[in-house]
Amino acid sequence: MASDLDLVKLYSGRILSLAADIPHLGRLDRPTATVRKRAPLCGSTVTVDLLVREGRIVDFAQDVKACALGQASASVLGAHVIGCGRADIERARDQLSAMLRQDGPVPDAPFTDLEVLLPAREFKNRHASILLAFEAAADAFVEAEKAA
Repeated sequence: MASDLDLVKLYSGRILSLAADIPHLGRLDRPTATVRKRAPLCGSTVTVDLLVREGRIVDFAQDVKACALGQASASVLGAHVIGCGRADIERARDQLSAMLRQDGPVPDAPFTDLEVLLPAREFKNRHASILLAFEAAADAFVEAEKAA
């Protein structure tokens, strides 16, 4: 079981800083696709709007109602998502999941800032919230391709 000191380490200043400054908050007026994801255990939700052209994200917005860890993850996604293709988002999602659940390495660039979430490996009940934004973006990309 995690101690109070472990929780203090988990909610580092860097995580709180990312959570306080999430890029692309809000909603798009005319997205190519929208996906809302919810983490059943904690109730965190993320809604992602994508505008996709020629296989790349050209505009992005997210409505994030999550713990600081989920917010920090969404912040990293928001900082680097413009210009990404479906494979980039799916790879980042899969690498983040492996980092948390299988002691995998930190995701590849441009998502290396997710290393700030390494201490969350021990907190399995937080993994779903951390993955929400990436899962929503990946699912929205699939929806955008269907709409094309």
